[in-house]
Amino acid sequence: MSTITQARPAWGRAPLLMVAILLAWLLAITAEVTGEVQWVHHHRLMVDGMAVWASLALFLVAWQVHIAAMMLPTTLPMVGLFRQVAARQPYPRLARASFLAGYLVVWTAFGVAALIAMALLENLAQHWHWLHQRPEWLAGGTLLLAGAFQFSALKEACLDRCRAPRSFLLNHYRQGAAGGFALGLRHGAFCLGCCWALMLVMVIVGIANLAWMAPLAALMLYEKVGRHGGRLVRPVGVALILLGLLVMAGPAGLPSLVPDHDLHGMQMPGLH
Repeated sequence: MSTITQARPAWGRAPLLMVAILLAWLLAITAEVTGEVQWVHHHRLMVDGMAVWASLALFLVAWQVHIAAMMLPTTLPMVGLFRQVAARQPYPRLARASFLAGYLVVWTAFGVAALIAMALLENLAQHWHWLHQRPEWLAGGTLLLAGAFQFSALKEACLDRCRAPRSFLLNHYRQGAAGGFALGLRHGAFCLGCCWALMLVMVIVGIANLAWMAPLAALMLYEKVGRHGGRLVRPVGVALILLGLLVMAGPAGLPSLVPDHDLHGMQMPGLH
């Protein structure tokens, strides 16, 4: 029996996280159906007409919903196993909360860094007319990057760690809140190493954009816990590279994948 197969029963031992995941998806779907996507479809760190603190708070909330929906399902085997192991220490709930806090810190830092990079790119585009008029190069380039990363040794190494939660716990588990937080940071780092390029695609198309959110979430989940997840990595890389080339070469034929305006705002029409 493989490590992944052994870890699967632990999924049912994280009921609160399952509720959080379901609520995150429900919020994203409700926002899409009701036309209130602006509250979760957040693709800029600073929103025009909004105070800096309010804009940052909106982004952080939207990003946590996004992480809950897309990344927490992929880490449930680890969470379930950690819950079992941490039950033997004096303050198990604190340890579990610290583990999740460490994991969320990693992905929140990535989200902020990605949005800052986008803001810098917007500023560059305002001074570079060629880039300003060719937003398809940003969309296509991001898809090319995500596709190329599917073939990298880093992707494979991080996936190996994420697919073996029992071994990971045996090597890195420490008791206490500090130990849980450090383990969450470490696990989050490997999770980020697996999925940062695919999540960068989500930053480009808009956080909580359901047309991209659902297939990318399913892809990342199957890559980590699916029986044949390893076989899917490279074909997906080929598909992303081809799609990126199509976007860059013929954006007029792919209107749903290319922004219909300049780099200010960075959104993909037809997908929100």
